[in-house]
Amino acid sequence: MPNQDPAERRVVVTGPPRRSRPTSGYYRPRTEIDEQTTLGHTYVRSLMRTQLRAALAVFAVLGLLIGPLPLLFVTVPDAHGVQWAVLGFGIYVPLVLLARWYVGRAERNERDFVRLVEDR
Repeated sequence: MPNQDPAERRVVVTGPPRRSRPTSGYYRPRTEIDEQTTLGHTYVRSLMRTQLRAALAVFAVLGLLIGPLPLLFVTVPDAHGVQWAVLGFGIYVPLVLLARWYVGRAERNERDFVRLVEDR
């Protein structure tokens, strides 16, 4: 092996990268969700719980709105016009308003979740 000039020798230095962010005090919810940690699972479960709560609220209002209709139809005998008017027009507007409320609530829940998870 020939003698190498010390100026020509290469030295490899291994160590932590210079540009890495410090891990202490640095918090990334998106990473927690991607890596499926317990905290990430908690975040996703929280979103699912709020979406379920909104869906159950809509279901309850829908049950209260449509549930008593058979009793209404029994009390008004032989009035097919009234029954069709209630089903066709009386229910339509509340259903549309309920659907719009639910979609708005679901989108707001998702926006809040994204705002929580995004890097600030």
